[in-house]
Amino acid sequence: MLLRDEEFDSLESLCYAFSREPKEIKDYLFGKGFVWSDQQKQFRPIGYDT
Repeated sequence: MLLRDEEFDSLESLCYAFSREPKEIKDYLFGKGFVWSDQQKQFRPIGYDT
């Protein structure tokens, strides 16, 4: 929601604001079936990430 509403311009800036590493978040969500889409600025289910 914070990325969608443009409060942050990237996943990296959002993660650093909350003291997290982007890789940590991406790896965790990948394990749950989601990948990051830079184009859409959101995590998408694997296979629907284009």
